[in-house]
Amino acid sequence: MRIDVLGLQAFVSIAERGSFHAAASHLNLSQTALSHRIRKLEDGLGIQLLQRTTRQVSLTKAGTALLPKARRVFEELGSSLDELRLDAEEISESIEVGCLPTIAMCSMPDVIAAFARRHPDIRVRVHDNSASEIADKVQSGEAEFGITIVAANRWDLELKPVVKEPFVLVCPRHSPLAAASSLSWAQLEGLPLVRISAETGNRILIDDALGARRETLAWRYEVQRVATAVSFVRAGLGCTILPQLALDLAASGELAAIPLRSPTVTRTLGIITRKGVALKPAARELLSLVVDALKRERLTS
Repeated sequence: MRIDVLGLQAFVSIAERGSFHAAASHLNLSQTALSHRIRKLEDGLGIQLLQRTTRQVSLTKAGTALLPKARRVFEELGSSLDELRLDAEEISESIEVGCLPTIAMCSMPDVIAAFARRHPDIRVRVHDNSASEIADKVQSGEAEFGITIVAANRWDLELKPVVKEPFVLVCPRHSPLAAASSLSWAQLEGLPLVRISAETGNRILIDDALGARRETLAWRYEVQRVATAVSFVRAGLGCTILPQLALDLAASGELAAIPLRSPTVTRTLGIITRKGVALKPAARELLSLVVDALKRERLTS
């Protein structure tokens, strides 16, 4: 038996709205066309589904039994069509994520390359911004998720820590400091240093960890970006304090990175998403690749 989808649709619409007039308006049909669909459905089933009078429409016993089953058919059909539509849209889908600049430059290229091999048709946009800007983009829905510093969280965002990353001193390879296995902050006194802007999360973490001790250090230069600080060190202007992942930026024979102690300063990297909002399948896959990449880095757990 062929399923009369149009007839079932007409039947459900009449049953839910209680009149031919309202159902015809909802389906953008004339009442004559709607009546024809119901008559065809009833003739095909060989049973009456609706009791019609000049004033009202009611369901017969058979109609009452059919209604929940017909609704379920359309619900399942709608879900199936939505899944197919999502699969089709993924071909031209675009994913946007927020990411700290050091992560964007050091870890994301390999992650995006791996993702592109699986989904060559999906565009990925990376917002390499500060922690506060990343939170803004995730909060507004512009970015699906963010890779950022774990700090005070916003009520509508969910934050999941992944790894801890220590800060290190980056200096010229020819510097006497380059041979040290580690350095205390006290040993940096008098050394010309390049500091990152106070607007960044990295600067806040360092200042909070050092307290008043930060005022004893010779912060001779200030820049906005990690890459700029590295270029200043390459030019011989001084040394800088960077997260360990920035070692990739400094990975050349010209520069060295030395662990710092007393105190050891770290930042916790994590993922932020919007509470109660599920990620799209492709975004979940990209997020999994990001987390795996961070955990593979030589960081503290």
